[in-house]
Amino acid sequence: MFQEGDIVARRSHRQDIYFRIIRVETSLNGERYAVLKGINLRLLADAPLTDLVSKSMLDVAHYQRRDSREIYQKLNLVVHQRKVNQQEQGEYFEVPGRVVHLDGDEEYLSQCLKTYKQLGLEAKGICKSETEQPNVIYQILKENPTDILVLTGHDGLLSGKKDFKSLDSYRSSRNFVESVQEARRFQPNKDALVIFAGACQSNYEAILEAGANFASSPKRMLIHAFDPVFIVERIAFTPIDRMVSLKEIINHTITGTDGVGGIETRGQLRRGYPRSPY
Repeated sequence: MFQEGDIVARRSHRQDIYFRIIRVETSLNGERYAVLKGINLRLLADAPLTDLVSKSMLDVAHYQRRDSREIYQKLNLVVHQRKVNQQEQGEYFEVPGRVVHLDGDEEYLSQCLKTYKQLGLEAKGICKSETEQPNVIYQILKENPTDILVLTGHDGLLSGKKDFKSLDSYRSSRNFVESVQEARRFQPNKDALVIFAGACQSNYEAILEAGANFASSPKRMLIHAFDPVFIVERIAFTPIDRMVSLKEIINHTITGTDGVGGIETRGQLRRGYPRSPY
């Protein structure tokens, strides 16, 4: 009865997350199941059709309204802080860090690019699957000079896996690790190229060890699609002569310290003087 595009939740998880059905398939034992994508969390999952509950347009509207309210509050806080900072600059002007964002999900990438624009950031988005990213990132960086690199998509602990340290326990963490390593082969300086990498439940420690400045997920939690955007905004608008406040930058995210974290990193904002009247 379910089909591609339907919005559903899982009975087995108390209907806590809403998903869009990507496709419906049949397992080797003949059981019908759906491949699911979170509508606001970077999560891919699958579930038997018998576990799914269809959600009405009204249900979805309430769910998205709660999510939008939290995002709006975060955006409002950012805009307010930006105005205060600009008033303090006087005759100086600002050149925030540039962003290149690779994402394995075109829909999420489009949403992120829209939010970057709202935040006054220059960002180039490139849709590449998690498995493609390690193979293309070096060339992309050669062709697209940037200060901040974002590598996102979908990830998650594989069913039945208990070893949180092993990359074999994750859907895409190995790809993120290899992508970061390739990026660091291009630019090893962590202040010359700031990297955020990871998605839901990613192997946080392995991604940081590979050379990322920020990553997900310290407690193997689900992360919000916009968590990387709010991390990047703070980096891009922190002056280059200052270190980003780790507590402040994590507090700017939706998920918080359970979902994202990182290491001390220099900001990427450069001030200019004087401000042109034109």
